[in-house]
Amino acid sequence: MRERRNRIDENLPQPMLSPMIDMIFLLLVFFIVSTMYMTELKTIPVKLPVAAHTENITSTTFAVTLKDDGSMYLNKEPVSTEILLEKVKTAAASDSNFSVVLRADKNVEYGLVIQLMDKLKGAGVTRFGLATEYGKK
Repeated sequence: MRERRNRIDENLPQPMLSPMIDMIFLLLVFFIVSTMYMTELKTIPVKLPVAAHTENITSTTFAVTLKDDGSMYLNKEPVSTEILLEKVKTAAASDSNFSVVLRADKNVEYGLVIQLMDKLKGAGVTRFGLATEYGKK
């Protein structure tokens, strides 16, 4: 009777670990790659200046983009200076940690960026970030 029981145990299918490990590895790679694309800030494409020492911050709700043709965008929508200042005033009044990230094309005059920063400061913004591309020049 013992011999028969051992013979039955030998015929049971064994789990194949190699395909399971392969599938787990593929899932891991998929999730890593997909989260890398989720961290990008989706805004208007501009040629940002290059800086070697930067910090990656993607948790802002106000990304103001200045293009070299003089147009201004709030996130992805075109906006005038007056409308931008109104939106900033209401947002800054309700949040003490409110910040604005300025994304100016590298061909935009420095004076225009400073003028915009001055207007935003007058609207109540105390925290600014200047967007750059990471790299060594």
